[in-house]
Amino acid sequence: MNSKILVMLQLQNQLNDATNGEQWVDGVTKNQKQINWRRCIYMECAELIDSFNWKHWKDIDTPPDWDNITIELVDIWHFVMSLGLEYYNTEKLGTVDDIVRELTDSQYFDAFCLEPEHPDDKDALLIVSVIEHFMRDALDGKPFYKLSDDFFESALQCGLNIDILYKYYVAKNVLNKFRQDNGYKEGTYRKVWNGKEDNVFLMEMLEAEPMGIEAIYLALEREYRAVT
Repeated sequence: MNSKILVMLQLQNQLNDATNGEQWVDGVTKNQKQINWRRCIYMECAELIDSFNWKHWKDIDTPPDWDNITIELVDIWHFVMSLGLEYYNTEKLGTVDDIVRELTDSQYFDAFCLEPEHPDDKDALLIVSVIEHFMRDALDGKPFYKLSDDFFESALQCGLNIDILYKYYVAKNVLNKFRQDNGYKEGTYRKVWNGKEDNVFLMEMLEAEPMGIEAIYLALEREYRAVT
């Protein structure tokens, strides 16, 4: 049993309960808004691709934005886990431990637990093609285990491993909760702080020093209060 995967699934379940109400596992929020995790996945994949220099007509020598690529992959991971939690609940397939086993049975998971390869040594457009395959599988309604494979393969190609994913997922989970606590769903939350998006502030904060969940939330609160 991989403890990091288990903790992330538990945190995601708590976040979904707090954000959408406990009936989110039936595909609808407490505001009666339909939930489509597959659409969330492929839309975030499109944002991920935009972090690569794929355009032939603009900024052709711009390197990939690896920091933002990490953020986008973490966002996608939120939705992959949510899809698994919803699927296992509605199909009554088992507990969260069974989801952990399915995720860790992925053909890519053993490699995902090793030291990551530096993505600068790879062809960026080949990485984009892997992500596009992930998008197609999400659109085509491929099963959860296939999307899990797609995620781990994409993350490996982009230089992530389980430790990096865990570090940034926990932090982004805190940021998502902070956003919800401060009017994100109502449209009153300010995402740009002194010209810097909150995601960027989060990444810089984590690079400066390791922080626990409570410390991350308090740091976000201090910064946010200073700009609002």
